[in-house]
Order: sequence, then structure tokens, then C-alpha cells
Amino acid sequence: MQVVFDVARVVLALYFLFNGVNHFAQWKGMTQYAAYKKVPAAGFMVILTGVMLLAGGASILFGYSVTAGAVILAVFLVPTAFLMHNFWAEEDTMSRMNQMAHFLKNIALAAAVLLLPAIADWSW
Repeated sequence: MQVVFDVARVVLALYFLFNGVNHFAQWKGMTQYAAYKKVPAAGFMVILTGVMLLAGGASILFGYSVTAGAVILAVFLVPTAFLMHNFWAEEDTMSRMNQMAHFLKNIALAAAVLLLPAIADWSW
């Protein structure tokens, strides 16, 4: 079971680390999309959330301050679900379905990361 946990841990951490890096690599486009979604201080928020994703992903990968990392990720994921993936505001059926999938993914990921502090052994 340890091998399964280690592989899952790396995959989950890389998901958040990749998305954190993407906030910086695609800053301009993400800022424009955040502004379109009426996020206040969109450019700053893209940077802040990128840092949150990097911190949370590193926490999972290295097993350091996992509770803090899980809270940081949940604090990112839940508001992002409501602000960026507000499927109920979409008129186009395909857009609504796409945004609903992202909304539910964020809520499920928030629930999953909040389970992480219950794991006692984070050693490699």
C-alpha cells in the first residue's frame, strides 16, 4: 500500500505544482480570463493563487506542513469553483457542462486535500 500512496502523492502534488507554474507561464491569458470573470485585482490574484498552488503542491510532495498545505489548497479551490466555474451563469449548454465539470472537480479536490492531514506517516 505504501507504493500506491507514494505514487498517488506524487501525482496529486504534480497536478498542483503544474497548475501553479502555469499561473506564471500563462499569466497574461489567465489574468484576462480572471478579469472576464470579474475577479478583483485579477493580475495579483493570478500570482497569489499560483503561489498557493505551488505551496500546497510542495507540501504534499515533501510531506511538510501537510495541514497548512491542505488548508491553502482548499482556500484556493472552493472560491475558485464559485468564481471561475459558475456553471449556473452559462447560457450555452456545452459551456455549462464544461464549467460544471470544473466546479465539481474543484469541490472534490478540496474535499480530498482536506483528508490528507489524517494521514499519519508522510515519510518516504
